[in-house]
Amino acid sequence: MEVTGVRLLLPGNVRHNSGGNVYNAALVRALADLGVAAESSGVDGDWPVGSPEDRRGLGRLLNETADAGRVTIVDSLVACGAPDELEAAAAAGMPAWILLHMPLAGHPELERRALQAAAGVICISGTGAADLRERHRPDRLGGLDSIGVALPGTEPAPLAVGSEPPHLLALAVLLPNKDQLLLLHALSGLTDLAWTATLAGSDTADPAYAALLRRETEHLGVAGRVGLPGELRGAGLDAEWAAADLSLLISRAETYGLVVTESLARGIPVIVRQGTGAVEALAAGAPAAASNQPAAAASNQPAAAASNQPAGAPAAEAGTSPLPGVAVVLAEDPAPLAAVLRRWLNEPELRAQWRSAARAARERLPGWDATARSVLAILETGGSGGPPRQT
Repeated sequence: MEVTGVRLLLPGNVRHNSGGNVYNAALVRALADLGVAAESSGVDGDWPVGSPEDRRGLGRLLNETADAGRVTIVDSLVACGAPDELEAAAAAGMPAWILLHMPLAGHPELERRALQAAAGVICISGTGAADLRERHRPDRLGGLDSIGVALPGTEPAPLAVGSEPPHLLALAVLLPNKDQLLLLHALSGLTDLAWTATLAGSDTADPAYAALLRRETEHLGVAGRVGLPGELRGAGLDAEWAAADLSLLISRAETYGLVVTESLARGIPVIVRQGTGAVEALAAGAPAAASNQPAAAASNQPAAAASNQPAGAPAAEAGTSPLPGVAVVLAEDPAPLAAVLRRWLNEPELRAQWRSAARAARERLPGWDATARSVLAILETGGSGGPPRQT
């Protein structure tokens, strides 16, 4: 089926800047650039799951008559908590696709039913697709095998200038999953070295956690070095990007981590947590020969790759270029992160190596047009992929 139009239904209650919001907006723009009639609509409600009235509202949208060739895609934050509505749409001959950003933690049965009712699933990473297959084996989903991957793209961005002393940037909404608290404890052990840091992200999603972080900067003695400005946009965000020498995304769970590729687009290396989808993002700009299996290779390696590198060195497969940063094995102890940061701060050669790898990756990152073509190929071939759409 040739797709001539796409309607993307989004959670209306997520108003802070997030990787999911960036992906959704960029996808709509890129589809329109390819000549597809693309639009997005916010679905009011307390998502995920929502109230009965919220879900009825979604049901009304799903059952709107659509022209031939027009496909409805529902953000997983809305779709996975509303299986009744997806089942009703499928029964009426208008099944919707699900765009899976993150799994619906705590509601596996609702998610399973929603996935089973969907026309197919678009995952934003290979990591997310592998996790989906692990949690809901396709043979247990009534034969659902339409699971495709459309990796995030990047926008061209100016090269970061950096700072003296080095400036660290953790750009993520202030939430326990993002583990800014662990980062603060790691930084508190580095006060004998010269550095500054900014932990920028919305402080309204979890006000109690944001308040805890601000108290801890005082308690740990790093308030003079660590900024917590809340969510930044426009010139303020641009200034932070320009000043950054190192980016960190140490979330406990991450399907991909768009901020990783946004960092690489500016030539900024990144520290991520081992075992998360951010490892896949860190390899996004790797040479083609090395990027075919970044997530699988990285997820089975410790922070120091199996190439006789010292702890904290950038992970790399034998015979490939080093990654622009490192994936660190982390739990509750901040010591491993502090050790990697200390080495990076103390060794100019390592900083130069990571920076050089980030700048090389910057030249190879895909654009959002590649994401849109992947989405269209998935929709038009039922998830089996296929050749890129020509326009």
